[in-house]
Amino acid sequence: MAAERIAMHKIKELLRLKYECALSFERIGRALKLSKGVVAKYVKAAQVAGLDWAQIRALDEEALEHRLALRTGRGKSRGHVAPDFAAIHQELKKNGVTLALLWEEYRQTRGEAAYQYSRFCDLYRDYAKGLKRSMRQTHRAGEKLFADYAGDTVPVIDAATGEIRRAHIFVAVLGASNYTYACATAAETQADWLDGLGRALQFIGGVPELIVPDNPRALIGQANRYEPEPQRAMAEFAAHYGTAVLPARPYRPQDKAKVEVGVQIVQRWILARLRHRRFFLLAELNEAIADLVDDLNRRPFRKLPGCRRDAYESLDRPALRPLPATPFQYAHWKKARANIDYHVEVDGHYYSVPHALVRQEIEVRLTPNSVECFFKGKRVAAHQRSPHRGAHSTVPEHMPVSHRAHAEWTPGRMLNWAATLGPATTQIVRFQLESRPHPEQGYRACLGIMRLARQYGPERLEAACARAIALGACRYKSVASILKAGLDRQPLPGAQQRELILPTHANVRGASYYH
Repeated sequence: MAAERIAMHKIKELLRLKYECALSFERIGRALKLSKGVVAKYVKAAQVAGLDWAQIRALDEEALEHRLALRTGRGKSRGHVAPDFAAIHQELKKNGVTLALLWEEYRQTRGEAAYQYSRFCDLYRDYAKGLKRSMRQTHRAGEKLFADYAGDTVPVIDAATGEIRRAHIFVAVLGASNYTYACATAAETQADWLDGLGRALQFIGGVPELIVPDNPRALIGQANRYEPEPQRAMAEFAAHYGTAVLPARPYRPQDKAKVEVGVQIVQRWILARLRHRRFFLLAELNEAIADLVDDLNRRPFRKLPGCRRDAYESLDRPALRPLPATPFQYAHWKKARANIDYHVEVDGHYYSVPHALVRQEIEVRLTPNSVECFFKGKRVAAHQRSPHRGAHSTVPEHMPVSHRAHAEWTPGRMLNWAATLGPATTQIVRFQLESRPHPEQGYRACLGIMRLARQYGPERLEAACARAIALGACRYKSVASILKAGLDRQPLPGAQQRELILPTHANVRGASYYH
């Protein structure tokens, strides 16, 4: 069977879940929709390479692929004897019996004809799905946080205009204790989802092993039953908090039954009690919801002892992982192509990247205050975000050497340079800068005059500039033409006329002599 080809960012996430989150191969496989054999393959590759998570995190995608020395190919095919899955299914109902034990017994009887463990498990799961049996989910403490939005909304009135906006209600429920959190957001955008999840983690005071949302496009790029792809911001959120994302299967509400019930409870015990109140600010609505959420979590269970708060304190809270030192900062990702001027356009503003990346596709990470550019997983540029449309933010190191030299020249610097050659050159350079609507329009002509100094020497340039001034032709082309024709070596027009005026002498007869 051909080795499965996995994207490098997914391999990096796989290794993060193993080394940083300490998840089992099975749980990693479920989160990333991979078989346990594929998970084991890449973990073993990292072990052989001698990499730990700190080293892996510092590597970009190209470097990681090189260090892991990944190769794909086809293995030798051979005949396998399928196990009796009906008997295996019945054996699994017995206390203490696991698939690993049954596979060992199967391998002892079939020898070389036995399937490997990962393939054995995959075949059994395919068989079990065909039985369409229902199963009551049992949630371990600190394992899962379920999240979704309620169908009902709450009106928020703009006090200045009277406009009514509908606030959306975010709900999160811990699996083991049913501890419930709710808050209002302006909409259900990606920023709203991640803000709600971040508030929920702050509320429960820790991080669960898994976050189980629905499949909104804001979080999941492709809501595929077998290989859901989380959006980049969602993956960053999970990495920041050291957890994993396991979205519910499309059209399978039973995968998030906890939050489905939690939404109903929030609608009945919170939103229904607020129906007669009017809210003018989103913060005001959230204060009212927070009071009722606390009351909801302290309401006694009907059939179990205690309440949600008690169950949370005894079950989930001790099992949750600690929160990171800083909350997650939301960043929006977009793709842009570096133009021929080595700038990418973001909201009408242009940000520079290294000039070698011209025409390359760049991934841009946007926060309210910064713009970061990534190429093949490696950050290549960082800028402060600018609100000025049509303007440029350029880092000198991103420019080619010739462009950088051009950018470093200013009118004052050009005039100082001209003064070192002589007054005529200074006057010509000043003319280039002052005879145009903007000094920068004369930069190119000034740079051309500098090139003439390197080509013909400072003395000849000064003489050519003096001749151009005398002729009233102060353009760059005139100076270049004088040097090319060698006219700078001839006397100036004014000097030639002075030579024709003879000095007064006794032996020289003037015009009056002939009258």
